[in-house]
Amino acid sequence: MREGYFHRVHASTPTRFWVNNPTCSEAKKAIEAGAICCTTNPSYVMKIHQSPEEKAKIEADIKEAVQRYSSNEEAAAYVQRKAVQRIAEIFHPLHEKSQGAIGWVSIQISPFEEEDPQKIIQDAEENLKLGKNIIAKIPTTEAGLKAIEFLARERVPIIATEIMALSQAVAVCELYQKLSNPTPPLFVTHITGIFDEYLQNVVKERNLPVDPDSLFQAGCTLARHQYRVMKERSYPGILLGGGARGLHHFTEMVGGDVHVTINWQGTADLLIQQNPPVVPRFHTPLSSSLICSLAKAIPEFKAAFLEDGLERKQFSGFGPVVLFRTMFEKGWKYLLELVKLERNKR
Repeated sequence: MREGYFHRVHASTPTRFWVNNPTCSEAKKAIEAGAICCTTNPSYVMKIHQSPEEKAKIEADIKEAVQRYSSNEEAAAYVQRKAVQRIAEIFHPLHEKSQGAIGWVSIQISPFEEEDPQKIIQDAEENLKLGKNIIAKIPTTEAGLKAIEFLARERVPIIATEIMALSQAVAVCELYQKLSNPTPPLFVTHITGIFDEYLQNVVKERNLPVDPDSLFQAGCTLARHQYRVMKERSYPGILLGGGARGLHHFTEMVGGDVHVTINWQGTADLLIQQNPPVVPRFHTPLSSSLICSLAKAIPEFKAAFLEDGLERKQFSGFGPVVLFRTMFEKGWKYLLELVKLERNKR
């Protein structure tokens, strides 16, 4: 029997497949298909509540949360943790068998608290109680970097997320380099698909004369650039691609010593169904003409590409980061509304 797509990717390249925001059944299918870890984000409950498989579980969690907590925010955090814990239990055997190398499941609480390092730290410490294979997902902003530094010193496993610019990746990698005893593991994201989505919106809104083919390559080009800087400088951490908006946000990364997290429905399942050839494309040379044309036309691409394109205080307000966080805020508001509706029944 022919092996599935992700098994073949793993067999012939160092690229690894993670699954993003799965239901419990999707998590099991993903592991069978080769997924080694899992990411979730603050929109997780909104997504799975709309699944017939998960809806009753979420609503039972909400009833319990409302009984336990008078604060809607605390109740929402409880529901998020219960949902993620179920996925962590599914991935736990991988974590145990690999002695902690794989099987990680990430969690991120309210996106409305991202400017408060102490709240980020408190949430992360509470999240770690959910299981040995929980990994903290922390935004790479000025506030998030303060939290990351503290948690790294405590040897907490971390995904540095919301990275849309090289300057963000450099900031977190250099922070780790300065630590006398850095903590493994560290995953340094590049949210490739959301970055592309932001640029597409900008081009449309400003009516910019940008070639669609160039836009198609923008996010993956920036991810390759970030990867090469990380490797050339022997920075700690593994590049983790995310925010996929097309199959190419996985297939164009194949061949690199990178991990990529993608949704099961609409991305991973299609790749399994299509079972395309495993073609390592990640080390394709960067196109200087493509980079120059995008940087000239779109200031945000130039800011993302240059190491000094953004100062730390600009990270949280950078357009693509704001777009990503807005998606999280929508998901968290959805969860809060579910909590409020249940409380109003009482």
